[in-house]
Amino acid sequence: MSITIKDVAREANVSVATVSRALNGHENVAAEVRKRVFEVADRLRYTPHHAARSLSSRRTQTVGVVLPDLYGEFFSELMRGIDAVARSHGLHLLVSSYHGDPDEQASALRAMRGRVDGLLLMSPFASEAGHGGVADPGMPAVLLNSGAGGALPALNVDSYGGARAMTRHLLDTGHRHIAFIAGPEDNHDARERLRGYRDELATVPGAVESRVVQGDFEEAAGHAAGQEVLAGATRPDAVFAANDMMALGCLFAFNQAGVRVPDDIALAGFDDIPLARYVHPGLTTMRVDIAELGGRALRLLLDRLGGEGTDGTPADERLPVELVIRESSRKRRTAA
Repeated sequence: MSITIKDVAREANVSVATVSRALNGHENVAAEVRKRVFEVADRLRYTPHHAARSLSSRRTQTVGVVLPDLYGEFFSELMRGIDAVARSHGLHLLVSSYHGDPDEQASALRAMRGRVDGLLLMSPFASEAGHGGVADPGMPAVLLNSGAGGALPALNVDSYGGARAMTRHLLDTGHRHIAFIAGPEDNHDARERLRGYRDELATVPGAVESRVVQGDFEEAAGHAAGQEVLAGATRPDAVFAANDMMALGCLFAFNQAGVRVPDDIALAGFDDIPLARYVHPGLTTMRVDIAELGGRALRLLLDRLGGEGTDGTPADERLPVELVIRESSRKRRTAA
């Protein structure tokens, strides 16, 4: 005879609804009750019938995640945060990437239709595609780092404020000729970081936009940018890269050329990926709690799935950032 949820409820001396909430990761179950339910379920070897539950609730218990890429420490940390919240709620993840191609993004979104209950989307094309570019306008979705969400809730990093704070730090440490390694032109964060850099430079007489070198958020682009900066007629006092991966590529180029950081040129990045604190010199950067970005986005989506935050005004949240000062931007020495 197969064990049912009613058997678990009877043995645990709770209602069937309580068993369901406990096993599905809902938070409104006392810790001791949840523990008892799981112990009884394990002892009875009870396994929820997910297919039947999906049919009865019309839910797949799956969330879709569509990202520009899955490679690198940023996306690894982002997925770690999403996965932690998904596991705590008994949800599965269906993950896809589109490698910066809008046609591949459209294909990935179409593939999600009917297979997920909601969607997390990070895309520079979201605001241009109508309803955030989501293939099914009726699907609950949250945009990450994609700018204004329009009809959809959006969660963005404070890239503009962070870039101004970093540029101010470099100015305050005595640097006046500051170069910038920019991210992709179609990327919301990249545009906001370039805007913040330029706006803060404009507030200080004598500060100079030494050079803006185009990059793509990858290490190789940072390495090439570092070589380009060194090949210029005038070397900058400092280089601010729009993300840590490019900053680390730039650092490698400087090391190859025998340029000392920060004695010859200061260097800073953005994101505070785990590797930033372990290179030499340690990288000054703007800390983004990347895992929290993913976790908060999924919690926002779960609120939408639960009927919360649906008063017709989509949320537009901004994740704060924090200046982390390490050796790579040490105060500039002045002549005696």
